[in-house]
Amino acid sequence: MAVQISPSILSADFARLAEEAAAVPNADWLHVDVMDNHFVPNLTLGLPVVESLLKATSTPLDCHLMIEDPDRWAPAYAEAGAGSVTIHAEAAKAPVRTLRQIRSLGARAALALNPGTAVEPYEGLLGEIDMLLLMTVEPGFGGQKFLDMVLPKIRTARTLVERHGGQIWIQVDGGVTTETIERCAEAGADVFVAGSAVYGADDPSAAVDALRSQATATAGRS
Repeated sequence: MAVQISPSILSADFARLAEEAAAVPNADWLHVDVMDNHFVPNLTLGLPVVESLLKATSTPLDCHLMIEDPDRWAPAYAEAGAGSVTIHAEAAKAPVRTLRQIRSLGARAALALNPGTAVEPYEGLLGEIDMLLLMTVEPGFGGQKFLDMVLPKIRTARTLVERHGGQIWIQVDGGVTTETIERCAEAGADVFVAGSAVYGADDPSAAVDALRSQATATAGRS
C-alpha cells in the first residue's frame, strides 16, 4: 500500500489552524486529536472546531477520538464530513455498531489501540474497519518519545491484516520522526501521524516530503 502522511494539528498553532493546514498541501490527511480530559489527561478541541476546519481546507480530516463514550459522539464527526473517524477499543462499549455507523455516514472507520493493548483479541473486528491505529506513545500529549515496544505489535498487526485479506491501513501515532519512521515502515505501518516532526520544522511541507520519502524507501525494501 502507498505511504500516507497525516500531520497532527496537535502540534500546530491553534490560533492559526487554517494557515497551518495550508502549510502542508502535500499531506494526505490532517490528523485531528480530539481529547476530553477524561479518557486522556488533556483537553484539546471538539466538533465545532472540526466543522470550521472542514470549511478551511480541502485536505481530508483524520479525526482521532481520545474520548469517553465514542459510541455517542463518533457518528457526528463522520456526519460533519470527516474523512476518517477513529475510536479507541479501550473506550468503546459497542464498537461494531459504532464502526458501522461511521461507515454508513461516508467516512472510513478506524480502531485505535493503546501501547499496552494487545492486537490479537481484535482480529475479529478487522472486517469492520478500514484502518487500525497503533499508538506508539501513551495517548494524551504530543512530543513524546517513541515506544519501540510497539514495533512487534505492528508486525503482528500486519500479519493479521494480510491473513484477513482486506485493504486495511495500519497507522502509527506518537513520536514519529525522521529517526523512527523507517522502523515503523519496516514493521508494516503505511499511514504515519507526525506532529512535532512536521509543525516543528522550518518548512512543514518539506518535512512531509522527507518523511514520505524515508517511509516509501523502507517499505520498498521490506
